Amino acid sequence: MKSYLAAAIQMTSVPDLHRNLAQAEELIDLAVRRGAALVGLPENFSFMGEEKDKLAQGETIATESEQFLKKMAQRFQVTILGGSFPVPVDNTGKVYNTTILIDPSGEELARYYKVHLFDVNVPDGNTYRESSTVMAGNQLPSVYFSEKLGNIGLSVCYDVRFPELYRHLSDKGADVIFVPAAFTAFTGKDHWQVLLQARAIENTSYIIAPAQTGTHYDRRQTHGHAMIIDPWGVILADAGEQPGIAIAEINPSRLEQVRRQMPSLQHRVFS
Repeated sequence: MKSYLAAAIQMTSVPDLHRNLAQAEELIDLAVRRGAALVGLPENFSFMGEEKDKLAQGETIATESEQFLKKMAQRFQVTILGGSFPVPVDNTGKVYNTTILIDPSGEELARYYKVHLFDVNVPDGNTYRESSTVMAGNQLPSVYFSEKLGNIGLSVCYDVRFPELYRHLSDKGADVIFVPAAFTAFTGKDHWQVLLQARAIENTSYIIAPAQTGTHYDRRQTHGHAMIIDPWGVILADAGEQPGIAIAEINPSRLEQVRRQMPSLQHRVFS
């Protein structure tokens, strides 16, 4: 593994698949022109809309999202994380909230179905019941071992509140962990950055956190601040509140340095 640039994309996705894919393509193009070899899209990158519309269009969204990701990876010759998109589950009327990692040849390297579903009454008056339309995955995410990019772990949004999932990824050797998200504006202002930094510090890993931002439909607002954080918890890049990218270097020497200076993973008593 040598040093390389990674990009966390920030979008304002809406209830329009093709508009979202066009926005994603522009931002992938921007990231690649700035030198990124690894690019991550946010949760729900291809569709942010009413649950009933997501279900009605589920097959189309799933098929076109996957085709889009493979086409972009091949065209731009980069590895892409397809933040997340709905994949219908047979005979259930529900979908998996799905993230996939695609290599520059268009091959799927890893797939993860989000296990922690966001069923929360947020104090700003919004109620979320992800489980009403989403089937929880039943397997912990895997780590993809890459000689060029380091060992890559997958997670999605609400997972970030469950440190045991990240300790699992750390146990499996993760160097770089993705956290694509559509964090609510209300919770994000207090919890987003500190949770990401905690996951980076406690696992001495890089965190790449693509994000949704702004207003998507009705009262659905997200926090933004897509970011990349180093293993010491330092924020290397923050996309702010507008659509765009956070781009930063993933440096194996920094990883080794932090793990040498703070060898906490070697000092665990309970595992």
